[in-house]
Amino acid sequence: MAGNHFPATAGNSRLASAVTRSPILILILSLLLLSIIFFFSFQPHPTAHSSNPNPFETSFVASLERLLSSRTPIEIRDDTVSSPNDADVQRLDDLMRKREDERLSGDPLFPTSFPIRVYVYEMPRRFTYDLLRLFRDTYRETSNLSSNGSPVHRLIEQHSIDYWLWADLIAPESERLLKTVVRVHKQEDADFFYVPFFTTISFFLLEKQDCKALYRDALKWVRDQPAWNRSGGRDHIFPIHHPWSFKSVRKFVKKAIWLLPDMDSTGNWYKPGQVYLEKDLILPYVPNVDFCDAKCASETAPKRSTLLFFRGRIKRNAGGKIRSKLGDELNGVEGVIIEEGTAGEKGKVEAQSGMRKSIFCLSPAGDTPSSARLFDAIVSGCIPIIVSDELELPFEGIIDYRKIALFVSSSDAVQPGWLISYLRSITPARIRDMQNNLVKYSRHFIYSSPAQPLGPEDLVWRMMHCHGNLLCRNLMFDLGLLVDGGEAGERQAPYKPISASGERIQKHLYLRVQAAQHDVAKLVVSNPLWIYNRYALIHPSYNLSTQFHNITLVMPVFNVILA
Repeated sequence: MAGNHFPATAGNSRLASAVTRSPILILILSLLLLSIIFFFSFQPHPTAHSSNPNPFETSFVASLERLLSSRTPIEIRDDTVSSPNDADVQRLDDLMRKREDERLSGDPLFPTSFPIRVYVYEMPRRFTYDLLRLFRDTYRETSNLSSNGSPVHRLIEQHSIDYWLWADLIAPESERLLKTVVRVHKQEDADFFYVPFFTTISFFLLEKQDCKALYRDALKWVRDQPAWNRSGGRDHIFPIHHPWSFKSVRKFVKKAIWLLPDMDSTGNWYKPGQVYLEKDLILPYVPNVDFCDAKCASETAPKRSTLLFFRGRIKRNAGGKIRSKLGDELNGVEGVIIEEGTAGEKGKVEAQSGMRKSIFCLSPAGDTPSSARLFDAIVSGCIPIIVSDELELPFEGIIDYRKIALFVSSSDAVQPGWLISYLRSITPARIRDMQNNLVKYSRHFIYSSPAQPLGPEDLVWRMMHCHGNLLCRNLMFDLGLLVDGGEAGERQAPYKPISASGERIQKHLYLRVQAAQHDVAKLVVSNPLWIYNRYALIHPSYNLSTQFHNITLVMPVFNVILA
């Protein structure tokens, strides 16, 4: 009814008055309400991607396709030297010594501090992008087989460490996750020089004579570089991961740092003096099967009914002859599956299925002491049984393989009934512990883009730290702390004898070594893995040498044993 009124309280009166006097307040409240409605109305639905805030690509083919589509020829420089001369070498040497002096005065941890600085050569396209495109355009041609019956493109993927390291180094810094290494764009700023030549692709996909000609051209291109002539190549990194690749010109780069699948102490693939642990690094093969993560491991654990599994080529050369002996010994044994197979797409599916149904996976030597099968087993959650007496493992000294694998001598393995009795004696508790460790350790063997912290790309640079670092090695050699593993009695001087700035670095490092002596002692005692690491020896005058005479002196920055 007109004229009806409700009594107004004092509070209501003040609110009404405030609202009447403040139209801006009404506007603000309205906008706030609309914002809340908009926020809840347009929230994205959860997807597989949104659950992973940092997705990364582990497929070589997929990562390569993305890289090739994102980089255009106009972006690519070329470091080709038209006429190398001594003046250029001297100029670079002076600049690098000046940088060393600046870093000495500005960095209290120099020359042992991270990140490592790497200059990536911009080589002509025929050594890099043309080879990558050749692989991309032909990888579906599965009829192309190697002499042992394996598809060559699958072999290239297994040895594609050259691609994964390079892809991380050339990625925009905003997309990179590694803090151990940084790409520098001036040669005088570099600790190392990375040579991005794809030796495995060229070996398998080019005609033999074309491949040898390309090897010779790549060799000349690198040896023309002032940085190469300054150091003799000792600070240059060559990815030579397939034992057949770059074979015709290896003798000309023997002082460089090689990235290898193993040391091949049999001498069948590398000539004496070409490779040694003090100079080169062993990198894991790229796994040929998918990673069995924690969820997968939990689901497959109760289904692992096979005691021991092997699928691969049974007849091999050199140390790989152990395979046929093991095949004869284990054929028909209950709980054991031994199958002949190759690394093709069908082989991948069958190998992955077999490994995920098995407790132990046999990993005998192949044509070389190493085998890609070891890393397939690790990422599949299948405990590797390593039967390879001469094997050197990737990242030895910072990864404790005893937590994820069992080592069996060849002589024991072929004794009738010995291997199966040994495997059946292992307790369920130990098996569970090793299976859990496999899930944790797998991250160290999975290459990816972007490269992940503590992934294999990261561990390369951790291992490289003061391992192939020319300045650090020279200073420790001068101090008598490093027994040089190179040519007998040769101090690996870069271009000329140590300068005044080098002498100051030498004194600085010596004082740091004395101060760190107690910490190194505690490190060695608490982590026995350091005792059998063979990258350096402590000098007899060092106090610890009376107790431990075969130890790596690594300095405090490199003191992590990985989980």
